[in-house]
Amino acid sequence: MCRNIRTLHNFSPPATSEEVWAAATQYVRKVAGTTKPALDNAAVFDQAVQDVAAATQRLLDGLVAHGASKDREVEAAKARARAAERYAR
Repeated sequence: MCRNIRTLHNFSPPATSEEVWAAATQYVRKVAGTTKPALDNAAVFDQAVQDVAAATQRLLDGLVAHGASKDREVEAAKARARAAERYAR
């Protein structure tokens, strides 16, 4: 239905508003069980995405990192290596 929600905390550079919005949309899609709501559900669906995005941004703004920031490119390379190993079987 939708791709996995990715970790947004403790990255350099910090998560963008677009990444927060995408994560919120993925979450609401998963909970609602649909990628595109019916017209009569669109308003409540969109409101839920806005609410989840706002809550996610507040969370990210309030979290304190206790380790060094992760590099997006390094983490992406690790994920590609794990996927290559998993699907090579």
